[in-house]
Amino acid sequence: QVYKGLDIITNKVSLQEQRLCRHHMISFVDPLVSNYTVVDFRDKAVPLISFHNIFARDKIPIVVGGTNYYIESLLWKVLINTKEKASTVPGPASDRKVELEQLDSVELHRRLSQVDPEMAARLHPHDKRKVARSLQVFEETGIPHSEILHQQQEEEGGGPLGGPLKYPHSCILWLHADQAVLDERLEKRVDDMLAAGLLEELRDFHRRYNQEKVAENRQDYQHGIFQSIGFKEFHEYLVSEGNCSPETSALLLQKGIQALKQVTKRYARRQNKWVRNRFLKRPGPNVPPVYGLEVSDLLRWEEDVLKPALEIVESFIQGREPPAEPVRMEHDVKENKRSHHVCELCDRLIIGDREWAAHTRSKSHLHHLKKRRKLEAASHASGTVGDSGDTETSDEDGSLPL
Repeated sequence: QVYKGLDIITNKVSLQEQRLCRHHMISFVDPLVSNYTVVDFRDKAVPLISFHNIFARDKIPIVVGGTNYYIESLLWKVLINTKEKASTVPGPASDRKVELEQLDSVELHRRLSQVDPEMAARLHPHDKRKVARSLQVFEETGIPHSEILHQQQEEEGGGPLGGPLKYPHSCILWLHADQAVLDERLEKRVDDMLAAGLLEELRDFHRRYNQEKVAENRQDYQHGIFQSIGFKEFHEYLVSEGNCSPETSALLLQKGIQALKQVTKRYARRQNKWVRNRFLKRPGPNVPPVYGLEVSDLLRWEEDVLKPALEIVESFIQGREPPAEPVRMEHDVKENKRSHHVCELCDRLIIGDREWAAHTRSKSHLHHLKKRRKLEAASHASGTVGDSGDTETSDEDGSLPL
């Protein structure tokens, strides 16, 4: 929402609603800026919140998400700013992270292993964005990324996930719904966006900002506004419109609509997972209370959401205990987020105990497991028949071929 344009696809608050109270951090970045990061967001938002601005006017800043990674960057000291040092280098400004991402993932990980072996061990070798970021931090600060993180964690109030809480007197209101209800609501939202003129908005944006990039084969859906949900899902439709039959165009349009619905539902699941893992299960004492508000039944909005939310906020303003109980979720202190697991069946490296447990339950892993068991059963049957002299038996040591 920080970018100008694509108001429908990014679900920006309407001008009418903006008049009800002052809004910030909306539609101020040029769409062609591709290196705007969460650090830039934090560096602009924190002064707005500070005692020279919103607090100075005796107002309460309300951070609305969305993107919980950005909210986390405001609440805790978890980011590393390398831009100040980089800006002292003469010549045109460039994004070193983007440059590094052009390298092969194996080479990237090899370079990181040389300068910061601890960080290299934490990150998956194929996670180019995170590996590139760690390399960028080292190149632009001269300090290993892992060492800076340790410094943050060791500050008073710090913990395993980063530095201390920056605004101790804060709370989180988590609106959540039954998954089936949420999925249906998100699908309807996509239909409403289409009715509001989504396709016209995408066509216009594509013509003004992306058509030339596509023609030169330099379009980039990994950075800037073009990574927004909804743009790349309609790429095939936009680039082929007018150059294919109406039937093909209609099929590509439906494909884009279904893809948008699927990725929107996936994103909502990821955001809820983030709340659980990074807010509710966050270790350490400096964690704001999280109050759950059930929004499955919109007919009960007043009773289930608005009234309890106002009571919670009013209690915080008056310095008393809210009537509602915060959501509590136990976390496994023995869980290793950096453990390495190699799945030979799927030829994958999995980092983290929880991720490994999820992988062993995944459809792809179970499919490979079922396939291997069939092969082993067939090999065993073949070996049994071989005992009668009709076929070859298994190897002398009794092992079965994979």
